[in-house]
Amino acid sequence: MPDIAKIIAQFNAGRDPERLAMKYKAMRGSPFVFLRGTCHLFYERLPRTKVLDDAPSVWICGDMHLENFGSYKGDNRLVYFDNNDFDEACLAPAPYELVRLLTSVLVGAADLTLSRAQALALCHTALDAYSGALALGKSRWIEAETAVGMVRDLFDALASRTRAAHLDRRTVLKGKTRTLKVDGKKALPVSDEQRAAVLQFMQQFAAGEPNPEFYRTLDVARRIAGTGSLGVDRYVILVEGKGSPDGNYLIDLKEALPSSASPRVKTAQPKWQTEAQRVVEVQRRNQAVSQAFLHAVDFNGRSYVLRSLQPSEDRVALADWDGKLPRLEEVIDTMASLSAWAHLRSGGRQKSAIADDLIAFGARRDWQLPLVELATQCEAQVAADWKAYCEAYDRGVFDPAAKG
Repeated sequence: MPDIAKIIAQFNAGRDPERLAMKYKAMRGSPFVFLRGTCHLFYERLPRTKVLDDAPSVWICGDMHLENFGSYKGDNRLVYFDNNDFDEACLAPAPYELVRLLTSVLVGAADLTLSRAQALALCHTALDAYSGALALGKSRWIEAETAVGMVRDLFDALASRTRAAHLDRRTVLKGKTRTLKVDGKKALPVSDEQRAAVLQFMQQFAAGEPNPEFYRTLDVARRIAGTGSLGVDRYVILVEGKGSPDGNYLIDLKEALPSSASPRVKTAQPKWQTEAQRVVEVQRRNQAVSQAFLHAVDFNGRSYVLRSLQPSEDRVALADWDGKLPRLEEVIDTMASLSAWAHLRSGGRQKSAIADDLIAFGARRDWQLPLVELATQCEAQVAADWKAYCEAYDRGVFDPAAKG
């Protein structure tokens, strides 16, 4: 039997210890958070079955789960709801995307107080929506006017948000000057060396942009965000934007690491110049409209993804389903449809399946039930691995102080 603690520790070796400790603590909280924090382990433990590989290859985000969808402002200044995490993106048969989404529904059922029957019903909702959207063969998107249910509620809430209020939550205002709020929840302090390196990078980056003054850096901090990527080198950068104090912008700079999914699939992968190029290129292909300020960049000799942080970024509050299953069904239907539209939209790129093959796959009815059965196996594996992790965590295996 594999040593789960050793696998997790080896995968996370070299990450920022302070943020890594936060990740380990969060993963102790529930199997669902553990699933989100161990994408690498999910694919390592994923059984190899015919249902996974007997399907067209598509550009998957690689880490599909209930928390990896959200709102964002596109480069056309409009707000959309879509998949928003492509760190693990690669070329793979379509079921690799779906089995992780279904597993997240089953594993997350306890956190959402769903019954077994309700969780399984949502799995079938997802498969029906994905298959139907593929079979239709036309890519669509979700914006305020087309959103329904809880996703529409999210758009309605976003309508009242302002940049000034967003900045007030993340910064401290003194006169007309803002500095980042380093509170240990969203941000941590940087060293003088880190600050100098980021300032130099931003100055060089800005020199190649049409409006260099927009990127004039006012402050830098280490960013705390996500679960799986906690501990990865990542910064939040406060820049001049459209003017101080309320026109300032927040920028995210995050190191891009190799995909956890690609080594586990049989599909040959393209030769990318950098990991950031992979992440950004697949995101641009899959989203109907690209996220604002999205760039693949080099920093400190490594590849990073640079993008904006906007007031319009948020997730659906899934816990607010109020015991009304149709509310969750609408969200799951939306997520699965978005996945299908992304696969259609990026079809035919670098040996991914063309639309005709995806339409035919969506019309098939021989793979949905086996995929649900596989997801239930994955759910059981996640539960067992989480139990082993908890035992190791409680013994202090993941406590740096205990190793001194």
